[in-house]
Amino acid sequence: MAFRGNYRRDQDKDEVRRNDRIRIPKVRVVDDDGEQLGVLATRDALERAREKGLDLVEVAPNADPPVCKIMDYGKFKYQQQKKLQEAKKKQTVIKIKEVKFRPKTDEHDYQTKLKKIVKFLDAGDRCKVTIFFRGREIVHKDRGLMMLDRVVEDTQDIAKVESKPMSEGRTMTMMLAPVKK
Repeated sequence: MAFRGNYRRDQDKDEVRRNDRIRIPKVRVVDDDGEQLGVLATRDALERAREKGLDLVEVAPNADPPVCKIMDYGKFKYQQQKKLQEAKKKQTVIKIKEVKFRPKTDEHDYQTKLKKIVKFLDAGDRCKVTIFFRGREIVHKDRGLMMLDRVVEDTQDIAKVESKPMSEGRTMTMMLAPVKK
């Protein structure tokens, strides 16, 4: 049975070359203390790394000659993973919440939906306000615009209009974003 292609990958896409996978004849070597050892043959650099019980890791493959560092690769990979986790913690995910109205929405229903909009904006989420027209209501687009203007007026201290009211088919939408405090 013949294999079509490599059954063992030379290197993963996100992984750096290390030890025997470095196939360049000469590399610039940096010691584990950060001291530059100069340009060495790859075999000599690999020997020095093995003497210390560490790995030879390619840190700048595009340089001429490529730069390799003598380090503990497991520890290096662990520290990179920790940095990624810290970066993820500091990320904020902005969600878009949607509240739907109709041109005939009564006062009490309007107030209930307005409370939801305020709650979403206070939580730091954007809010998409949608007016949905059914049947012959589409003739009264001015009522929908009046309702959106009223929402803007009622939320002016906590929100800013991110996108003006736009009409698409049977819906009219507007985006509100929270004002940074």
